[in-house]
Amino acid sequence: MNQNSVGLKKSLTWVQGTALTIGAVLGSGVLVLPALAANIAGPASIISWLLMGLLAVSIVIVLANLAGRWPNSGGIAFYAERAFGPTAGTVTGWLFLGTVPIGAPVGALIGANYVALFLSLTQAETTLLAATMLAVALFFNYRGISLSGKVQLAVVSTIAVILLIAIISSFSQVKTQFFIPFAPNGWIPVGVAMTVLFWAFVGWEMIAHLAEEFKNPARDIGLSLGISLLVVNLLYLLLALVIIGTGAYRGPGQSAALAALTSHSLGPWAGAIIAVLGFLVCYGTIHTYIAGFSRLIYAQAKQGNFPFYFAALHPRYQTPHKVLQILFFIFGLVLIIGYRFNHDLTALIQFTSAIFIAVYIIGMASAVKLLREVPLARISAVISFCLCIVIYCFTGWASLYPLVLSLIGWRIARTRPIKKKS
Repeated sequence: MNQNSVGLKKSLTWVQGTALTIGAVLGSGVLVLPALAANIAGPASIISWLLMGLLAVSIVIVLANLAGRWPNSGGIAFYAERAFGPTAGTVTGWLFLGTVPIGAPVGALIGANYVALFLSLTQAETTLLAATMLAVALFFNYRGISLSGKVQLAVVSTIAVILLIAIISSFSQVKTQFFIPFAPNGWIPVGVAMTVLFWAFVGWEMIAHLAEEFKNPARDIGLSLGISLLVVNLLYLLLALVIIGTGAYRGPGQSAALAALTSHSLGPWAGAIIAVLGFLVCYGTIHTYIAGFSRLIYAQAKQGNFPFYFAALHPRYQTPHKVLQILFFIFGLVLIIGYRFNHDLTALIQFTSAIFIAVYIIGMASAVKLLREVPLARISAVISFCLCIVIYCFTGWASLYPLVLSLIGWRIARTRPIKKKS
């Protein structure tokens, strides 16, 4: 009980927070989405990127205000409870249960597959590599958020350097002819491309779960989110520009566009660079999501929404170690299922994405109520809320998954009183 009273260690700086945020947002989509959007809307997809970047600004403004005012490891679940009551907090917590335990192994398999293609690995070897990625992420998160932040800073810096090398080395191949016609499919596809690009801008919410561990949350959370927004938008726009301007997206597959781009400028090193980049961007996302998820479960356990067993902190590292230990076994189970079904986990990816949109809807709705005294943040919340509702309508059958988890959370909240723990 004494270890719980100590609380999470306040050791995060804005630099580490920036790295963790960039790592959460800049996922594997950076390798495929520029080409995919260009195939949908042509060169006009640049406008899609710009508009999504502006919409990301509204989400960041909201989260910076929420996390800066109420630094709590419960994140969006905490904001939902504060805005709409304990039942909303419990429902949101249950929604998160359907994200990282499934999404992290899937992300690890995607990252491992980039290396597998380059090294011609077998399915078993690819699964083992994915398991290693998850084990490393769990280990660093187990050892403490400060070390975790430093590791993420190194990972994100490497990703940025690789992307900048690919972008800068390709500028000489950019031709104006590839921008004509600018909107070959009309202007409606620009909006369609935005729905696809939404996945490139998910991840900002994870900073909220780490808010308690910032040395100066009122200042550093907003700084971390703001710098992350600039870096992510810049990398996305530059990459989209060169992929369109070189015509690389006109190849046989979206996943090959970046490889084609680097092969022209970097020659035989291209395959190795893409393999390393694919592995690192997936690891970066997993690293931050594990950190945020473990804090969420820890906070919800303290509230009585999950077993109080998970409210314990490691006596030395002050991390929610019991959550991380359980994740180790869950990740192993998901990888075994993936191996059994030949890594065909498309449905799991769609289900996880639907939950994240649902969580954003709840978060933005909470902000509308909680940030009444901050006009800019409240307007941003309304804009983001409306966008997420529209995107959710495109999730198809996957939209039922969040509803099922919400119903479970609602039933538990209604049949069991929520315990308040200090």
